[in-house]
Amino acid sequence: MAGHSKWANIQHRKGRQDAKRGRIFTKLIKEITVAAKMGGSDVSANPRLRLAIDKAKAESVPKDTIENAIKRGTGQLEGVVYEESRYEGYGIAGAAVMVDCLTDSKNRTVADVRHAFSKFGGSMGTDGCVAFQFKHCGQMLFAPGTNEDALMEAALEAGVEDILTNDDGSIEVITGPWEFTAVSEALETAGFKPEFSEVTMKPLNETELSGEESQRMQKLLDALEALDDVQEVYTSAVLDNE
Repeated sequence: MAGHSKWANIQHRKGRQDAKRGRIFTKLIKEITVAAKMGGSDVSANPRLRLAIDKAKAESVPKDTIENAIKRGTGQLEGVVYEESRYEGYGIAGAAVMVDCLTDSKNRTVADVRHAFSKFGGSMGTDGCVAFQFKHCGQMLFAPGTNEDALMEAALEAGVEDILTNDDGSIEVITGPWEFTAVSEALETAGFKPEFSEVTMKPLNETELSGEESQRMQKLLDALEALDDVQEVYTSAVLDNE
């Protein structure tokens, strides 16, 4: 991470997400509905649903709201039928961008995503043009000063995929996407609570941006994230937030 602080960058991104909490409920409810539709209502047999419910509970989504979202997904209640779609493209300086959506109108969504890319200096690409640059995984970030040896021992015992120590002293733990919840629980039991954790599409290589390029890229990401049908935006860009 030459010249960039992983810790500062993740904290900055988390702060921006927290500022948009008003839209988080809607996204979480959509995800629960689709997860239940795809894999059924049994969380023990549907890791995607379990993860979605855990995220919803962490954001204090009411129990009744969660249960109704599951029932809509399994057809016990009527509701909007959402489809999954993923769009790929390039941002400033060629940084890779992936946009995951849940929508009831793919035509509307693709038009909105394409417009955001073109308006803010990016370009929408074809399916698969950047997906190979990302790894679907669980990511946990522990603060600088965390006992590295003790965390490593607990993490290896929990069955993690990788442990990375960043230049700024923060420690990343990487898990399989569906092992994320179990590993999180094991590490918390061992006394390690991450400052930031999520199941994500982690870029295999990063594009460092600074100054005006960083600002332009942030505007593009903000425009994509503001779209109603967008669930998640992933990018290889590392922004200079100073």
